[in-house]
Amino acid sequence: MSPGGSVHRHAAFQVVLAPRGEAALAGPDGGVVRGAALLVPPMTAHRMLSAGDLLTIFVEPHSALADRLRGRCGSGSGIVAVPELYRLDEAELGRAAALPSSGMDPRLLAAAALLEGPVPMDLVAARVGLSPQRLRALARQQLGMPLARRRIWLKLRRSAEALGEGRSPAEAAAAGGFADQAHLTRRMREMIGMTPAAVLRVMHVPPASVPGAAGDVHRNGPGDG
Repeated sequence: MSPGGSVHRHAAFQVVLAPRGEAALAGPDGGVVRGAALLVPPMTAHRMLSAGDLLTIFVEPHSALADRLRGRCGSGSGIVAVPELYRLDEAELGRAAALPSSGMDPRLLAAAALLEGPVPMDLVAARVGLSPQRLRALARQQLGMPLARRRIWLKLRRSAEALGEGRSPAEAAAAGGFADQAHLTRRMREMIGMTPAAVLRVMHVPPASVPGAAGDVHRNGPGDG
């Protein structure tokens, strides 16, 4: 794997902070964005070019902090520098990330909460009073991704937590609901840019920090992004 890891797409906002120097990310068009604080919108293909001691915060797209980040992204969908976020401390960011979105359809918020369990998508829609077609449209419009992608992200979080608890990659795959270790590895490369072994190497803080519930924070090592 190259020092910046493989191209991947998170199902959450990603804020990258560089305590010293600057971070560098390559976007979907190959252009490089540099800065002390960078913002990657959900499902934006990117790759980390700089390695070292970087602080990453994953923010769930249905949180109050995500509302602020959407406004910062504007009409574009690429990586942007966000120097104002560099001045915010982790506690402040965490508080905003823990609150639910005020601008998102409440039915979509309810549907997002149901994704933690094995409820089929058509039943999720029925439980929140929407047709499957309307729920899919709302998710794409307000979350910026299909709910199926969110569910995979949540499964990856459970697997990462299992890795942080010292369980083997095969056990972590089972904990996340993946068919096997190879399936977990493919999904991690696709959505995090790392293998399970690489995730373990950069887990310097509590296990829930990778790949990120609302407000989760972890410090990157080479290959993260």
